[in-house]
Amino acid sequence: MGARFGRWLVDRWVLGVGLLVLGYLLLPVAVVAGLSFNQPSSRLSYDFNEFTLDHWRQPCASAEMCDAVLRSVQIGFLATAGATILGTLMAFALVRHRFRGRSAINLLIFLPMATPELVMGSSLLTLFVAGAVPLGFWTVVIAHVMFCLSFVVVTVKARLAGMDNRLEEAAMDLYASEWQTFRRITLPLVAPGIVAAALLAFSLSFDDFIITNFNSGTTVTFPMYVWGASQRGIPPQVNVIGTAMFAIAMLLVVLGGTLGRRRRRATVS
Repeated sequence: MGARFGRWLVDRWVLGVGLLVLGYLLLPVAVVAGLSFNQPSSRLSYDFNEFTLDHWRQPCASAEMCDAVLRSVQIGFLATAGATILGTLMAFALVRHRFRGRSAINLLIFLPMATPELVMGSSLLTLFVAGAVPLGFWTVVIAHVMFCLSFVVVTVKARLAGMDNRLEEAAMDLYASEWQTFRRITLPLVAPGIVAAALLAFSLSFDDFIITNFNSGTTVTFPMYVWGASQRGIPPQVNVIGTAMFAIAMLLVVLGGTLGRRRRRATVS
């Protein structure tokens, strides 16, 4: 029995290590979820004192916090739409076409990803100030599009690089037009990469603080509200918002995986 257990453990040690690492990564999320059901003993205390559902019943007990969340969602959607459209077009151009300067552009795409946010935030601030652009909601949107664009391009490029071009060639051989081939073959195949890039862009935009802090003016997003509230005591509803955002993200991942499996089964059958 001991030898069998040892052999089983040796065969699955990689899985065990992976589960331990995953548990370590999810530990802060579990703490935030637990604090969302906790009534602290004081405003500046984060101890587990008393179980309560009041924070979930009244997530907008602080009107300023809900305004900040709504503003972050609006900025996230606008930045995601802009970065996804531009990034997808750039990815198609870089993968499907040969032109002068293509290698240099491929290299420049990675610069925003490698540049520290402090440098990018201050650079964008300098650009806006030099152009006499008033800081506020739209400067934050532009800044978020700028740093989300690279992530979208890289994600969609990876999807395009893994596509089999013979599928499009077969559609063209069957007298499909270029638009029909794109709509019925190319777009459905690239769609998972585009959706993944959009979700990544939204999460980066919603979560950003440093670049937003440089270019926001008087606009307050959710991360900036949490940073300001930390000096006088973070409301427990912040944990509710964080837990809800994580639950929504997990739901989207599970839903996407389920739909993908059903589509593959339908294709095989």
